[in-house]
Amino acid sequence: MKGSCLLPSHSFTGIRTSKELPHMLSLCELKSIACFSVCNQRQNYNQKLYIIPIRTASVRVRIARSSVGSLECDGTGPHSDAYSGFSAPNDHQRIGSLERELEELFDEVKRMIRMGNKNDAIDLLTANYEAVKESLNAGTKGIEEAAILDVIALGYMAVGDLKFVGSLLDMMKEVVDNLKDDAPRLDSILMHMGSMYATLNMFEKSLDTYQRALYIMEGTYGKDSTLLVTPCLGMAKVLGSFGKATKAIEIYQRVITLLGSSRGAQSKDLVVPLLSLGNLLLKERRANDAETHFTRVLDIYTKLYGQNDGRIGIAMSSLARVKSAQGKSDEAIQLFKRAIQVMKDSNYLSPDDSIMEKMRVDLSELLHAAGRGQEGRELLEECLWITERHKGKEHPILVTHMINLATSYSRSKNYADAEHLLRRSLQIMIKHKGTDDQSISFPMLHLAVTLYHLKKDEEAEKLALEVLRIREKAFGKNSLPVGEALDCLVSIQTRLGKDDSELLELLRRILSIQEREFGYESEEVLVSLKKIVYYLDKLGKKDEKLTLHRRLSVLRKKYNQIVNY
Repeated sequence: MKGSCLLPSHSFTGIRTSKELPHMLSLCELKSIACFSVCNQRQNYNQKLYIIPIRTASVRVRIARSSVGSLECDGTGPHSDAYSGFSAPNDHQRIGSLERELEELFDEVKRMIRMGNKNDAIDLLTANYEAVKESLNAGTKGIEEAAILDVIALGYMAVGDLKFVGSLLDMMKEVVDNLKDDAPRLDSILMHMGSMYATLNMFEKSLDTYQRALYIMEGTYGKDSTLLVTPCLGMAKVLGSFGKATKAIEIYQRVITLLGSSRGAQSKDLVVPLLSLGNLLLKERRANDAETHFTRVLDIYTKLYGQNDGRIGIAMSSLARVKSAQGKSDEAIQLFKRAIQVMKDSNYLSPDDSIMEKMRVDLSELLHAAGRGQEGRELLEECLWITERHKGKEHPILVTHMINLATSYSRSKNYADAEHLLRRSLQIMIKHKGTDDQSISFPMLHLAVTLYHLKKDEEAEKLALEVLRIREKAFGKNSLPVGEALDCLVSIQTRLGKDDSELLELLRRILSIQEREFGYESEEVLVSLKKIVYYLDKLGKKDEKLTLHRRLSVLRKKYNQIVNY
């Protein structure tokens, strides 16, 4: 909230990291519902999960413990292709039987989701949840109950019901906390829990479960086993997510050393930890250290697949981000261009893949920063066109690209085209999210800013007031998003000639928010103080003006010294 004019539009970085809005699913008639029921016969744990036939045969997938994630995955999330709560062929017969039934349940849930039958999948999961809940209420809380809850939680993750996953994790924790470490395949269940906790941003609990899984596996397989890679990667990712970068870096280095000694210095299995470590170092502003690891990934990919493989493009894009962080914009731009071209020529990824999309947006941002806005806009237009072709012209994900492109148009003073895109994006958001959801306030505020530049002040004010209403309800009256809306509103109402005393009160609210969010001596506070002093002088409030003017003089001196320095 700087300056006396409207806020600039959100940066590309802020826009592209916003979550995609869920698409609307049509309701399908339940021609037949697959339900599993559990019979609580504890003697041999003869729990049998029955399925009412919905297909003639179930696809069986061999389940094996994966020691390291694939090249293109981080190897830390819940397994999406098959449930892997158990794996050893010599487990007790009851465990092997339950394993097959859980695998079938998970496969069925995934199949329903793929077919668009999300409600069927939820009904199936609910039926199993109610059955295992009865068992828990009866006092039966063993590894089998933990395993069933595990696959149910993974199923709810797959359908996107994260709220209920939290409740399931609470139930699972109560069970596993009372299990001994030698319970069969407890380590696998704990790793699933760790990943799900991380998805819910419950990092402390995630770390605790990963640590217990690692402790169990170290005792079973030794501290040099490659089976430790998965829990270590999970722990490192979690540690990096909530500010414990030093410990995360240490664990990544342990994984790299472990894999290097067992698989060789040029093993493709090193790619995941090298990329993860490089990204964390880049986040920690250690670009030179990150470059070393990304270069190693590029060397591994080149030796294994040649210079024209799509994976080379992924490594090049990582190096491009390093060059950008080092301030070497021209080198970064060239690397991004080469990376995108390699990906296109190799058909390694679909044009609408999120990795390709991120590369185009990152390159566009660099081009804009380098004063090459037209080239940057062409990439953003390509992003929009590709998404329209693959997702349709009403898909919510289009909003991100529309706002990015509108921001680019605004930078070049082409407010008319920006207005068109922002109106369209707002219509899409309202269609999918309604008129009160906080997410619609972002394109709405962008549109208010654009209309201000087009001198359409009355409509701009109406939109800014609506943004303020939505954000006050969603974030609270003293939140930073509300401050952003107030700043926009003040600029619009100033030009409309609104009452000076009303504008002063709005500016006081903005100052209060800035002081709390940015500190009493921040540059944002300096800008707002200038405006408040101006209105105090205009309204003849000399005593208040004198007090704030002293504070303003101190801040001006501070920032003049910084500039001169």
